[in-house]
Amino acid sequence: MLVGIAISGSMSFAQKVQNDSLKQVNLQEVEIVSTRATAKTPMAFTNISKDQISKQNSGVDIPYLLSLTPSVLTTSDAGAGIGYTSLRIRGTDGTRINVTANGIPMNDAESHTVFWVNMPDFASSLKDIQVQRGAGSSTNGAGAFGGSVSMQTEGVSMQPYAEFNGAYGSFNTHKETVKVGTGLINKHFAFDARLSNIGTDGYIDRASVDLYSYFLQGAYFTDNTLIKLITFSGLEKTYHAWYYASKEDMKKYGRRYNPAGAYTDANGKAAYYDDQTDNYHQTHYQLLVNHTISPSWSLNGGLHYTPGNGYYQEYKTGRKLVEYGLKPYIVDGVTIEKSDLIRQKKMDNDFYGAIFSLNYKTDQLNAVLGGGWNKYDGDHFGKVTWVRNYVGALDPEQEYYRNNGKKTDGNLYLKADYSLNKHLSLYGDVQYRHINYQIKGANDNWDWNTAAMQKLNVDETFDFLNPKAGINWQINQNNRAYASFSVAQKEPTRNNYTDGKAAEHPQAERLLDYELGYTFANSWLTAGANLYYMDYKDQLVLTGEQNEIGEPMAANVPNSYRMGVELMLGVKLGKYLRWDINGTLSKNRVQNFTELLYENEEKNPIEIKHGDTPIAFSPDLILNNLFSFNYKNLEAGLQSQYVSKQYMSNAKQDEHILDAYFVSNLNVAYRFKLAHTKSASVGFTIYNLFNEEYENNGYAGSGYYMDNNQAIRYNYAGYAAQAGTNVMANLTLRF
Repeated sequence: MLVGIAISGSMSFAQKVQNDSLKQVNLQEVEIVSTRATAKTPMAFTNISKDQISKQNSGVDIPYLLSLTPSVLTTSDAGAGIGYTSLRIRGTDGTRINVTANGIPMNDAESHTVFWVNMPDFASSLKDIQVQRGAGSSTNGAGAFGGSVSMQTEGVSMQPYAEFNGAYGSFNTHKETVKVGTGLINKHFAFDARLSNIGTDGYIDRASVDLYSYFLQGAYFTDNTLIKLITFSGLEKTYHAWYYASKEDMKKYGRRYNPAGAYTDANGKAAYYDDQTDNYHQTHYQLLVNHTISPSWSLNGGLHYTPGNGYYQEYKTGRKLVEYGLKPYIVDGVTIEKSDLIRQKKMDNDFYGAIFSLNYKTDQLNAVLGGGWNKYDGDHFGKVTWVRNYVGALDPEQEYYRNNGKKTDGNLYLKADYSLNKHLSLYGDVQYRHINYQIKGANDNWDWNTAAMQKLNVDETFDFLNPKAGINWQINQNNRAYASFSVAQKEPTRNNYTDGKAAEHPQAERLLDYELGYTFANSWLTAGANLYYMDYKDQLVLTGEQNEIGEPMAANVPNSYRMGVELMLGVKLGKYLRWDINGTLSKNRVQNFTELLYENEEKNPIEIKHGDTPIAFSPDLILNNLFSFNYKNLEAGLQSQYVSKQYMSNAKQDEHILDAYFVSNLNVAYRFKLAHTKSASVGFTIYNLFNEEYENNGYAGSGYYMDNNQAIRYNYAGYAAQAGTNVMANLTLRF
């Protein structure tokens, strides 16, 4: 994995390309990359190549393939990097990280996050990934408030091929991937396909994951035009693992304890519901067109459509029937108002739109005019499928809530870098973004004041102008320095509207991002430093709390900042050994934080002024280290990550701390020749080599109760325990 300084990436193909195919290859190199940073962009970024991805790609989700990138943190609900995972950059959570594939938005339009579990084994179809830190360059989709992840899918192969990749390891984890390609047909056509299955029992109890996916693409070439149709799909079923466990529960039941689905059966014994699952199916369609008008001008465009549908299924204990549109019933003369039940929370949505970029490039000027328009239409509704000992007719199709979300998001940007001379270049970037977001209907929360489901009537419009400017100084062949200033603005997410406190209406956020960097590179040494100061107005910071389906909750704070230095070093230690290390030392603070503490977390808020406090889930130090060894056909790598302690809330409570951890992984791979194959390789990875006992995520909250007319504070927390030492072995055959 890349841990050295950020350098611009390049297209590479596994196959030799015939001379008469060079035009087709060059066309693929100008795919929609207008939202990416280049060597002249005065911002912090890292490129991860296909080769670097493949070395780590044994089935873990994409966030774990980026885990050694500067300022990046990953989390895993199931405890081993497969299933529900998340990504944070500079402490900023996934709802503020812009993610695109071929320039097309991947963030869910309402939650603003990417559910990586819906894109299983997508890494096996990627050409490369660029991670931008900070506001980054203008892009399509949700605003970037901590970073951007730009993914490019593989170009079609010019030569026919077939490939099998299989892996198996601890917790019954397995991955099977088959890829085939036709190569170039009649100098104009080429097709590729992939089928994948990934499964695991998970480290956490019952945290099983079952994932299926495909990737298909077909391309048509002419001398100056590439037309590509891509579709990829994911089908997932995961047992809930986001309930986490308290320290007390871990001591009592063990670190793998999972309270999800727990209930008491008819015999009074503890039991667990075996279908406490998340089920979702999502398919992406992309039509991409790249046309070279002249040596200086090119035009790129894309259409996309993503339908998705699925549901959470949960066993809930002691629920009030009226909250689910059900009438109390009588058993032996006793009126039953509460009972155990099974509910489904469902989604059915469509997301579609278009993007474009017009590119102009000369020796001095590289300019892009681009933009996009996207539309989302999604239904949210819930049903009760079973009630314990219910008397009367129970209609499994009866809905107890339904609401609809509609969102229109359009943007237009113009950016350019201009070379004043062979050393200095200027960068400018301005984006206009218009958003309209509506939510209408009944929410899934019961309102005791009105004795009905909470009514939703959101109709918000946002207009943002986001300018960026910077300077790049190529001092000489080995030394480069840059500086930039960026403005980014972002609208609230669905959860900010539906799950926040009634008295706390969410506001849009604004970020002023200052970056200053230096890099050095020669044949054996790379080094770099990047200073950043991110000044926020009304930042929506994580509170530490979760909603009923495990999604993190956030609230505006008037003033806050993130500042730090990112340091990177890469050294060739002789012919076979390389050492890469990067670290982020930061200070992340809410200024003059005022906490609203609620009685039993529901009513009668009181204010507590804490002064400046650490921002939740934002460690002060992240340190990544990688030793790489290459000798003939043998490759080995020892990678380590240290993360300092984090607070899971903004109130700086000792009971809300995630302890510091240090985790190392060992990768070994060997390539060899095998009859009737082009190449073969075997390898293994030992995760958490030194069996560190740690947690990398969780939830936290506080409330108070009255005792002798005094408010007594209480704190609680749950922790996402991660797997100890575990192993994955893999085999790859290429034909």
